[in-house]
Amino acid sequence: MFLSKYFRFCVQQTVRTISKESSLGKRYSTAAVQPKVDTSFVGALKSIVGDTNVSTADAIREQHGHDESHHDIAMPDVVVFAESVDHVSKVSKLCNDTRVPLIPFGSGTGLEGGVNALQGGVCLDVTKMDQIVQVNAEDFDCIVQPGVMRLGLNSYLRDTGLWFPIDPGADASVCGMCATSASGTNAVKYGTMRENVLNLQVVLPDGRVIDTAGKGRRTKKTSAGYNLTNLFLGSEGTLGTITEATVRLYGIPEKTISAVCHFNEVKEAVDTVVQILQCGIPMAKLEFLDDTAIDCFNRFCKYDMTVAHSLFLEFHGPAYGLEDQFESVKDLIEMNNGFGLKQATDADERNRLWKARHEMVWACTARIPGSKPYSTDVCVPITNLPEVITKTKEMVNEANVIGPMVGHVGDGNFHIFFPCDHSDKETFKKIYNISHRMALIACLYVDKDTDAPICGHVGDGNFHVAFLMTEDQARNERQLALSKSIAKLAMDLNGTCTGEHGIGIGKRDLLIAEVGEETLGAMRQIKQTFDPNNIMNPGKVFF
Repeated sequence: MFLSKYFRFCVQQTVRTISKESSLGKRYSTAAVQPKVDTSFVGALKSIVGDTNVSTADAIREQHGHDESHHDIAMPDVVVFAESVDHVSKVSKLCNDTRVPLIPFGSGTGLEGGVNALQGGVCLDVTKMDQIVQVNAEDFDCIVQPGVMRLGLNSYLRDTGLWFPIDPGADASVCGMCATSASGTNAVKYGTMRENVLNLQVVLPDGRVIDTAGKGRRTKKTSAGYNLTNLFLGSEGTLGTITEATVRLYGIPEKTISAVCHFNEVKEAVDTVVQILQCGIPMAKLEFLDDTAIDCFNRFCKYDMTVAHSLFLEFHGPAYGLEDQFESVKDLIEMNNGFGLKQATDADERNRLWKARHEMVWACTARIPGSKPYSTDVCVPITNLPEVITKTKEMVNEANVIGPMVGHVGDGNFHIFFPCDHSDKETFKKIYNISHRMALIACLYVDKDTDAPICGHVGDGNFHVAFLMTEDQARNERQLALSKSIAKLAMDLNGTCTGEHGIGIGKRDLLIAEVGEETLGAMRQIKQTFDPNNIMNPGKVFF
């Protein structure tokens, strides 16, 4: 058999037992969970946070048992709403002393099942901690609590002339973005969360509160000791609960130009991106959407955009010189046979232009009502971007798939979304097995009759493909296998299986394939040091 021991282990650990469906058609994990929460434990929680901040209601537990991904709902035993760091500290200590799982919960906008309570326990909702603690306008930074949302922060900052530019698409919480090391459309100019977080306040599993760069520290650089800030960025709630973040701010650009152009060939569009970056033109956004993605958007929003492989571009900067940058990019587009270049400078025009990009997931899932996205998130070095996008497009053109590919191609990152219809449970289990096999063995599977839309943050090398799951069993098998094949292809090209969504539940086996046993062992040692009782978000990142 081609299956490695790692694949067998992954399947044994991750394929949950057959799920049941409620009267509303929702899917629940029925994996056996040993009850650890009784009435006395719930009473202890109420004594810490108050009666109104503790809920065992099914509706509240269900709401906190899933994110935006396709993964089965896995409800916690109890939901606790923290209103202060002291609440978080005391609840963490109680859970640690009693060995009860603890799952931090923010806005629930993740795509990898990062908040699903696989072993029950306590879901710690921190959204009531929603204060913007401090804005240091002259130092270009601010301090926020975990309930502060991205759009809310920028609304608050508007009068200061500053903004927080990291934009993952969803209106996520800033501290949640720290937990997954998020990025998004602006990464090509402003970087990811790793480049924009100066300090974190974290409550450890035993209740201790630490500041990763030292209390009150917010310098732009430091050589003092280990970089604990970056350790907790992307830790997905497995090492502690982030209760405060100090993040960089930027001046709102004097002028912004948005533009869209089209290409007949995928390679022409991607080559244009690489040439723009090689010329050193300071782009703010470089996004790629393929022709099927544009078609999905037109259907969803009753739009009339040209159905072709497209680049969405944005320029930020002083008015003087920005037009010159635009003209330079225009020359490169024309040199690569691009056409239909349109420019937008006022806010309404820009918002209309970017509507296609920001609503792509919903445009895709609308093709299968009630579906949820199964997401891939590979990222490759920019030099390998033309090859991986071209090969991916060829693969999806040979498989029986409908869905958009989205790429932040400016930093090499791309996504595939499979909107999943779980009406056939056995089919999904089979799809899951096949998709993981195709990622872990060294053969690429291709089939016929694909129609999958592609779009991406091409300025950072990131792109997505969105696949639609239907009741056609053979089709579902092909598209999930293709998803994992693309992840394998990206890793073969010195890339990563996840550029910004995180590992969560869905990519644990791919992490093994990517970093290897020795590196994974070192990660486990870090986990053991911070969380020796394994209470923090168990079952995520590692098996």
